[in-house]
Amino acid sequence: MMRTSPAGTPLGDAFHVYDTTLRDGAQREGISYSVPDKLAVARLLDSLGVGFIEGGWPGALPKDTEFFQRAAAGDLELRHSTLVAFGSTRRAGVQAQEDPQVRALLDSQAPVVTLVAKSDRRHIERALRTDVAENCAMVADTVAYLVGQGRRVFLDAEHFFDGYAYDPDASLRVLEAAMQAGADVACLCDTNGGQLPTQLAETVTEVIARTGFRVGIHCQDDTGCAVANTVAATQAGATHVQCTANGYGERAGNADLFTVIGNLATKLDMPVLPDGNLSELTRTSHALADIANLAPDTHQAYVGTSTFAHKAGLHASAIKVDPELYNHIDPAVVGNDMRVLVTEMAGRASLELKGAELGLDLSESPAAVTGAVRRVKELEAHGWSFEAADASLELLLRRQVAESGEHNSGGDTERGMPAAPFELESYRVSLDHRPDGEVVSEATVKVRVDGERVIATAEGNGPVNALDAALREALVPRLPWLNEVELVDYKVRILTDASGTDAVTRVLVESRDEEHEWTTVGVHGSIVEASWLALCDALAFKALRRDEVVSGASA
Repeated sequence: MMRTSPAGTPLGDAFHVYDTTLRDGAQREGISYSVPDKLAVARLLDSLGVGFIEGGWPGALPKDTEFFQRAAAGDLELRHSTLVAFGSTRRAGVQAQEDPQVRALLDSQAPVVTLVAKSDRRHIERALRTDVAENCAMVADTVAYLVGQGRRVFLDAEHFFDGYAYDPDASLRVLEAAMQAGADVACLCDTNGGQLPTQLAETVTEVIARTGFRVGIHCQDDTGCAVANTVAATQAGATHVQCTANGYGERAGNADLFTVIGNLATKLDMPVLPDGNLSELTRTSHALADIANLAPDTHQAYVGTSTFAHKAGLHASAIKVDPELYNHIDPAVVGNDMRVLVTEMAGRASLELKGAELGLDLSESPAAVTGAVRRVKELEAHGWSFEAADASLELLLRRQVAESGEHNSGGDTERGMPAAPFELESYRVSLDHRPDGEVVSEATVKVRVDGERVIATAEGNGPVNALDAALREALVPRLPWLNEVELVDYKVRILTDASGTDAVTRVLVESRDEEHEWTTVGVHGSIVEASWLALCDALAFKALRRDEVVSGASA
């Protein structure tokens, strides 16, 4: 039998971080974990160091049954966490040892079992079609039987807060039945997610005062307060918190595991993870999003890529003096990083900070910074956006330094800009609608490479694809390293100015080679020209990186 308590957490068994991603989180629309997925999720959660991992409902779902079978067979070795099986109490009128659902919980070989039980008298009478006395007997019999079989038992008191508001004595009878039969934790569930922090905390305080039981909390996010409710319950005395990775769950979701941990660890000074593991928060969040096949929430508290991103020039000025002035914690504590976004709001401090982030020391290039600020504001007024196009921004900054003639001592700006890999003479794009209905684009480019005039023509499935193909055909024989560049994403947004007249197009091109990924931007009234500008920046950035490699190798 595996251990029944978490291992390696500073608070030990005194405080439980309980994850239910594999059961409650899996109820989110769009998530469907395979058994290998479930094992991978459990390994990541264990590596992070959560206390308990609820693996699913054995006996009710075949995948969950198989998951526990494979875990018991050695496919899941847990260093920090304890595995939990979730299930219901015995049915009315049936002995616990004879109920197949209870037997499935034992067969799972999980050392801990969480039993769900109705704790709202209206649900007991209308949904279960029984009375409070029989419901309490179902709870007590099942808990006592599982404890007698060597299992540790937690109770999930379903719909507790609604039930307690309606008939507090009936709800407390359910808790008493479980705890007197040997359950370790009475977890109060805000199943409908309708609670607010103040009223929820008052209820938790009152329940603890009236019963003396060890209380846990499980919050849904229907009011957007799941995390706040969880923290409020903890401050009111709850010592067991149930959460899901990234807040996954049905409807609006559950309390987000990573936000709750971040708040407990950094705001309440509760070391709820093993020493050194808090910095794994961001990586784990993104890895679990990948397994769920969902894009990470870029604005998620603590772990989002935009969580410590600053856009306003006022913020940047303060951050330049002291980063803590506009960051509520050091992002590195949770494995995240601070970023500065350069937009029309940018001032000198924003660009100097962004330059430093990109490896450019602009502190001794005041004229270049002034010109860059002016240029960014001009371009963004016409629809350009550099927030997601760091490569185009770096090129702009380097060009400003080169044009200003300023060079600092020892900085990357000494290398300035490499020579452009080619010079455009002209390009032409046409569409050919063929008799079979196929539409093919054809592009011709005329460029000068190393003083030589080159003309190339290529077809593509669209004007931009054809233009890219023609450009490569012209350049690669003379600049073979450009063949390393792969276009991996292409985004188009149509922009309309305030007067509603002539729209312009903004194009973002994401490129990569074997070592890097970068994004460039182009804006123009023509989608083809906007794309051309972004493509040219993409190749220019590759030339810049290659120049740095060559310079570094020769140094």
